[in-house]
Amino acid sequence: MQTPSVRTYETRRVKEKEMIFGLHAVLEAIDAGKTFDKILVRRDMSSSLGRQLMDRLSQMDEEVQTAVQRVPVEKLNQFTDRNHQGVIAFLSPVEFYRVEDIIQAAYDRGETPLLMVLDNVTDMRNFGAIARTCACAGVHGLVIGTRGSASINGDAVKTSAGAIHTLPICKVENMQNALRLMRDSGLSIVAATEHASRNYTEADMSLPLAILMGNEEKGIYEANLNLATEQVRIPMRGTIESLNVSVAAGVMLYEAVRQRDMIK
Repeated sequence: MQTPSVRTYETRRVKEKEMIFGLHAVLEAIDAGKTFDKILVRRDMSSSLGRQLMDRLSQMDEEVQTAVQRVPVEKLNQFTDRNHQGVIAFLSPVEFYRVEDIIQAAYDRGETPLLMVLDNVTDMRNFGAIARTCACAGVHGLVIGTRGSASINGDAVKTSAGAIHTLPICKVENMQNALRLMRDSGLSIVAATEHASRNYTEADMSLPLAILMGNEEKGIYEANLNLATEQVRIPMRGTIESLNVSVAAGVMLYEAVRQRDMIK
């Protein structure tokens, strides 16, 4: 009889100042209003204090869009060998904003909203590069999902050359609902995909706009792509099929900048 394979976890150490572990410590951090990037909770936690924590997390998840993940204990052990009691919370170096507030603030200032939406961009270097380009191009907000996105931590700040501290970032629990909200708020959603037939320069990016970029390997999730107002492609002339997502995001953003500058 074949022996079942045992899943192993690669050891990874995070700076302890970026994380809080232990039931009481995490509960106190929640009550103190700390902002988290994500919280990992042991999958089989069953103590009364553990249930109290999950109750608080379920409320907080709805309030501030924190990604709470139920994981095996081996996943937690890869981050620390100290007594984590089944929970580790990763602190965020930035505050998160609501999409509707970012859009309304732009309208209130008499500006044409420009958002960058990342659908499961997971590579830290790509995320940092995109954030830096967004800050340089005057983007009003960068929208990411609570799950499947690069973590917002000290490394993200470094790779963005500090741009994350100047760029409003929105974390959304449901990307499709967020895209619908953008459309209802008057934004055109232009998705960059290699499968489109229209050239990106043919899209009107002088309008209130959200640019939708996809995962490094899989592109834009189909359900999200279907909510786009328009799908466009960046033409390729060589043998490589597509650009790196951070480069493609820069191309799209500066086409929007070019078009907007022309009508000033």
